[in-house]
Amino acid sequence: MGQGDPGTWHHRGMSEPPHTIPAGWDCHVHVFDPAHPAQVGHYQPVLHELAAVEQTASPVGVGHLVLVQPSVYGTDNTLILRALARAPGRHRGVAVVDTAVTDAELDNMHRLGVRGVRFNLVSPVGNGPEAFRALAPRLAARGWHVQWYAQAGQLAAIADLHEGSGLTAVLDHLAGLHAGVGADDPAWSALQRLADQGAWVKLSGWYRLQAGAPYDTLHAHIRRVAQMLGDRLVWGSDWPHTAFAPEALPPYGSVWQPVQQALGEARAARVRAAGALLYA
Repeated sequence: MGQGDPGTWHHRGMSEPPHTIPAGWDCHVHVFDPAHPAQVGHYQPVLHELAAVEQTASPVGVGHLVLVQPSVYGTDNTLILRALARAPGRHRGVAVVDTAVTDAELDNMHRLGVRGVRFNLVSPVGNGPEAFRALAPRLAARGWHVQWYAQAGQLAAIADLHEGSGLTAVLDHLAGLHAGVGADDPAWSALQRLADQGAWVKLSGWYRLQAGAPYDTLHAHIRRVAQMLGDRLVWGSDWPHTAFAPEALPPYGSVWQPVQQALGEARAARVRAAGALLYA
């Protein structure tokens, strides 16, 4: 968040004293409102508000959240922008936009805390390479990154797109490297190309990666990704876990444990703090 203590510096102007907000970052959460229009053919969201995840995350040392636009709302970013406006400077956002978005809209998003645009190659609704090329100069001018929800086999194409673009890639959910990806899979070479370009990876979405709790089958993958990416790693809970029924959500802390167990306490602590750098 610029110079100074990343856990406190950016809270100026907030009514809540800075020291009451934990310094840790959860870099992948969603907010939902069933009253808000949703895309046809997606899951039907239930109410999950920003205050709920704040209350859940705070006891385990997380005070800053990155609100990621879910595919169910398409390019209507109203909910995440409204949530960001509740606590100016505290949280950050990743929007979904199309090529018709105006500069004024992008500037307003930036003012509210948006720092990236999500491209979704997995869900039914998502931007593709053409939109990436069209939007790239405008995103780069604002210092934004591009967040990719993609499968491991799509990493090479993403690396090709980012070559020379001036944009940082942020790869959702362990870059799609599910438990069945072998040690010699070409996806690892593609990830190395992205790492050499300065990409980041989100340690998140374990249950989307052919793994079940406690997700120990992914520990070797986590360690290999950490070796390749260095400190360009952030953690995300993926709250409220849309892969689960509302009455069967995994405990919040359970999706943090794989990071601690795979990387150790000291390295895991750096991962939890790194959001302050990526989302400055």
